Amino acid sequence: MAKNKSEIGLIGLAVMGQNLALNVADHGFRISVYNRTTDTMKKFVAENPNTPGGLVGCETLEDFVASLKRPRKVIILVKAGGATDAVIDGLVPLLQKGDIVIDGGNAKWTDTIRRERDLKAKGLRFIGSGVSGGEEGARFGPSLMPGGDPKAYAFLEPVWNAIAAKVDAKTGRPLGGAEPGKPVEGGVPCCTYIGPDGAGHYVKMVHNGIEYGDMQMICEAYDLMRGVLGMTAPEIGKVFAKWNTGMLDSFLIEITADILQQADPVTGKPFVDVVLDTAGQKGTGKWTSVNALDMGVPAPTVAEAVFSRCLSAVKEERVAASKILTGPKKKFDGNKAAFVKAIHDALYCSKICSYAQGFQLMREAQKEYQWKLDFGAIAQIWRGGCIIRAAFLQKITEAFAAQPDLANLLLDPYFNSTIKKAQANWRKVVAAAVEYGIPAPTFGSALSYYDGYRAARLPANLLQGQRDFFGAHTYERVDQPRGKFFHIDWPEKVRPQIEI
Repeated sequence: MAKNKSEIGLIGLAVMGQNLALNVADHGFRISVYNRTTDTMKKFVAENPNTPGGLVGCETLEDFVASLKRPRKVIILVKAGGATDAVIDGLVPLLQKGDIVIDGGNAKWTDTIRRERDLKAKGLRFIGSGVSGGEEGARFGPSLMPGGDPKAYAFLEPVWNAIAAKVDAKTGRPLGGAEPGKPVEGGVPCCTYIGPDGAGHYVKMVHNGIEYGDMQMICEAYDLMRGVLGMTAPEIGKVFAKWNTGMLDSFLIEITADILQQADPVTGKPFVDVVLDTAGQKGTGKWTSVNALDMGVPAPTVAEAVFSRCLSAVKEERVAASKILTGPKKKFDGNKAAFVKAIHDALYCSKICSYAQGFQLMREAQKEYQWKLDFGAIAQIWRGGCIIRAAFLQKITEAFAAQPDLANLLLDPYFNSTIKKAQANWRKVVAAAVEYGIPAPTFGSALSYYDGYRAARLPANLLQGQRDFFGAHTYERVDQPRGKFFHIDWPEKVRPQIEI
């Protein structure tokens, strides 16, 4: 009977899938679960017999689909790419007109556009939803970024709003962690409908690109304290713990403080000192950077964060190069506390510029794909649940609430005044990084972005002259309206004479 059918189903019981299924069940929704490996499904259901909503294990896709209420709502949480397509291909013959497929993986937004179009032609509906927060977020409250058919999302909305992280309506601060079977009540859910087709997964991609930038900036702050000031990991950890009580209050700053103060259980040394300095990546930061290049949007800070991971990966080459290449050997003789404060300011200013770049990228994407994005709402749902959750996002929410068509975060009065006060320290830190030979690519690129964006005149006039000289690419004039192009028939006599 229909009353015994599940409200929703989930395919893919790796850690993220299991945690999201438990989150759904904890909020009173009956959920059917299926996994390609049946033993995984059976073990999961057996270990969680008393959830408020109930878990229904299904051994076949046919049984799984038959167990769901119409319109059926099926969450897919498998590896992005071919695996997702394979699951969809297996589902399609079993579904009926109006049923809804939800991809909760880290899909590329162009794949989501394609899948939504293909399923629509078959009478099915598709939602591509960003899910941020890692394993803990999936279990106790993620940030959710759904995109697709708005009428289809209306069926999913009660579930997504229930399981999302919650923040205080006034302060934007997360409302604590939930306990199994005791979900957080009240507050504003970190979930909002983003837009048509691939909008949800696009915004999740930009979130991940910003995350790359945040993480690299924090690493540069750590490296400056270590390399210039000679501070130990636990000492630096205490600095980050203090920073987490102020304007840098965020999940990533909080865990950085904990990581730096963690001892290695094997050697007793600081944990970070025994971790190999090669960083992995799953590709979403690269997608963000490539898309920024494709659309002609300046997003250098995210790109530098991606390149930093790439550089870290050539460990053996770097070790060999360190024995050949030299740098400065200068020792710090200034005020240590003042320099730590300067690093704090450099981190905050760079963070503002990185987010400004991310929101500029989304602004251009909405033109490219005919979306209408609510940037204030996007900042709002990033205040809790997701990896980049931070007190700082409340300021972005307020900025777009005051001016929805804000061209750039740097033009908002709060961010403008903040950088005005802190930029002397920011410049001091970037200069010190160069002086002491400490790589600080995101700090430096963010500062160059700021200086470039505030420049009424850049040297691109010379660049355009070069392009016209060697390729007849034309140029615009300062004394003529924009959009009118000119070309000089460069005489041979102005070309330099090369002596052989």
